[in-house]
Amino acid sequence: MQTHKAKRVAIIIEQVMQSRLTDAMERAGVTGWTVLPVLGGSGDSGTWSREGQVSRGTGMVQVLCVIKPERLDGLLDAAFAVVERHIGIVTVSDCEVLRAERF
Repeated sequence: MQTHKAKRVAIIIEQVMQSRLTDAMERAGVTGWTVLPVLGGSGDSGTWSREGQVSRGTGMVQVLCVIKPERLDGLLDAAFAVVERHIGIVTVSDCEVLRAERF
């Protein structure tokens, strides 16, 4: 079966910034993404978890998308504009997809 090269972008950001990020992604031409809850982790600020939180507003989410390589720079510019002044990380990895027309 033939596969096609793509980029997988994962952005971890505060829940309250999610709509600002996905709006920026739409303006950059991204047509689809998935949002996952982030249950906890460890970083510069130490270890943290969602345990004991009473509202969704203080949690973190991961926004995942798969895009054509030629759209990567526009997406990264849009994502950086949102995360540069907030907690968040952006990772990019190579992947392959079966149905290139969906991306």
